[in-house]
Amino acid sequence: MLNSLFPNVGTNWPEFTQSIVETIEMVILSGIISLIISLVIAVILVVTKHDGIKPNFIIFNVFDKLINLFRSIPFIILIVALIPLTTLISGTAIGVTGTIFPLVVGITPFFARQIESALNEIDPGLIETGKAIGLSNFQIVKSIYLHEGIISITRMTTTTIVSLIGLTAIVGVVGGGGLGNFAIQYGYQQNQFDVTMACIIVLLILVTIVQVIGTLIAELLTR
Repeated sequence: MLNSLFPNVGTNWPEFTQSIVETIEMVILSGIISLIISLVIAVILVVTKHDGIKPNFIIFNVFDKLINLFRSIPFIILIVALIPLTTLISGTAIGVTGTIFPLVVGITPFFARQIESALNEIDPGLIETGKAIGLSNFQIVKSIYLHEGIISITRMTTTTIVSLIGLTAIVGVVGGGGLGNFAIQYGYQQNQFDVTMACIIVLLILVTIVQVIGTLIAELLTR
């Protein structure tokens, strides 16, 4: 059935499966790195805002403006602009290794803003209660912000990973590997429509899996 519906995919089956593995690898690695960085940035923004637990006008505005700056740059342009720095950091600007850095830079501003939004939804009364009972700033962040915001953060993470899957397809345009590169190399350049459709189907499956897992985790945390 595979050969009849997707003949060119069957012909290039090893490359196709490898591209799926590369996409998953890119999502996992860049997702984990971005989650850690985004959590730190989001906490800094929430803590240092004008009504935060430790206001700091300079720090808040530096991070806030950097996020706005990088969010305003189209990802395909950002990839190209980062090639020299990517090569310096990763040793290459192509393949899976060469895509992790631009993916992290591309998704982190969006991710950090999402987590910041989730943390800002925390009831201010809880923060005041924490201060009243003598919790340190670190304890307030850990026990109130992160603990109370975990469900919203989980939902935001799901949304971000779905967006990240889309970005992994875009890096294929510049030889980044994964399903995007496979679709460009075989589907577009060789005019093999079945290859393009197969890549779309796999990406849809990956997105669905992420959404289902994210929803289940959020429901478990809610209970």
